[in-house]
Amino acid sequence: MENSIETVYFLENPEKNIIKFATGTQLRYEDVIKEVFGVACINDLHMMLQYNKSFQTSICNSYGISEKKITLDKIIRIASKTDMLRLKKQLLEQQKNSINVMQLEEEYSIERPFDSIIKLQEGLYQWDDANFSYNAVTNGA
Repeated sequence: MENSIETVYFLENPEKNIIKFATGTQLRYEDVIKEVFGVACINDLHMMLQYNKSFQTSICNSYGISEKKITLDKIIRIASKTDMLRLKKQLLEQQKNSINVMQLEEEYSIERPFDSIIKLQEGLYQWDDANFSYNAVTNGA
């Protein structure tokens, strides 16, 4: 069962102002890298980081770093609890902006975006339907 726990990744392309969350499986088998960065695979991202000047500049400006400090983990990394809170806020905003008549009678709710248990930087998290968020797993499950 432990092998089936998905790690959630945070992908950011500051040049095109794109932020996306994806699981390890989605990174391997879907076109997530292409959607966010416009290249076929992670290996091509190394080339972009090395040779694409406008991409380098956008990363430097976004993170307030010099070109020498640019690393792949600035644009692709394991998501954190803070990142997930940003995703929750974004999903709530999207829902508020696309209200329909049926939803007026119901409270806002968020569908679970990933598996019920996920791995983030801080450890394992389990989905809580009551709060529409992931909570830390404390009992070593």
